[in-house]
Amino acid sequence: MISISRILCPIDFSDTSRRAVACAAALARWYEARLIALHVVVEVPVVEAAPGIGSGVVMPPVVLKDVDRDALRATMRSFATPAAGDVPVDLELREAADVREEILRSVAALEADLVVMGSHGRSGVRHLLLGSVADAVLRRAASPVLIVPPHADATHVTVPFKQIVCPVDFSPTSLFAVEFAMTLAQEDDAEVTLVHSIDMSPELLDYEFPASFDFSAMNAAARADALRRLRELVPESAREYCTVHTESVEGRPHRAIVQLAAERKADLIVMGAHGRSAIDRLVFGSNTYAVIRDAACPVLAVHPPQA
Repeated sequence: MISISRILCPIDFSDTSRRAVACAAALARWYEARLIALHVVVEVPVVEAAPGIGSGVVMPPVVLKDVDRDALRATMRSFATPAAGDVPVDLELREAADVREEILRSVAALEADLVVMGSHGRSGVRHLLLGSVADAVLRRAASPVLIVPPHADATHVTVPFKQIVCPVDFSPTSLFAVEFAMTLAQEDDAEVTLVHSIDMSPELLDYEFPASFDFSAMNAAARADALRRLRELVPESAREYCTVHTESVEGRPHRAIVQLAAERKADLIVMGAHGRSAIDRLVFGSNTYAVIRDAACPVLAVHPPQA
């Protein structure tokens, strides 16, 4: 059983973080969890001109005054309360030189069981990937991170989840995502679809095989093997409490995932934060980012528990 008693929602007063608060509130209501809105003020160092020297001297940053903190807390409350509805919101205001590091510290200090945030904030999306803050939290937070994509309608989040899609590339991280998705599905009496995408490289498709080589048969065998492996991941006990589907599809992983989620009208995608490659941001990590960019529902990224 998944225990969620504290949900941390970083906010920067952008529209994406407003929608993240709405999603976090729906989850807090269902799990009867404490919802914490976190805003980090960047400490900007003061630069003073040094006598006789052309360059400036960096002085210690100016800390917020009490009146500034009170005003910011009032702004936080007026921002988060309408989005959260009837769910109480606790406010955490922090000052730090690095927003990403402070959020990660807060996840640990507040013992957050789940982080909910928008895919990008005021700075927008860079290079079609995640915003730098969401990127760092997604990759490094020990807790699961639920990202609300740009196309997701967070005001109509369905909790408990009823349709869950879980991509599987058979890496240890994706296998943990399967366990997580199964647990969610059993708790919520939901349907979960495990999907593996077979991505044939363009080089392979362009290769001139001998006339006797049956490419279609090889492809069919690969899909059948993937289906067999997916079915082996489903414990018999899970079928007693939820409905499990297995799908083996062809094409680029992130496109196949998004398309299947749309067909199933999924209200959640659960996936590993990285996959087979050690260079997760260049391989499966990029698929995670692409799914978040294009999905019409929240995406929950999980890491296996550290030994």
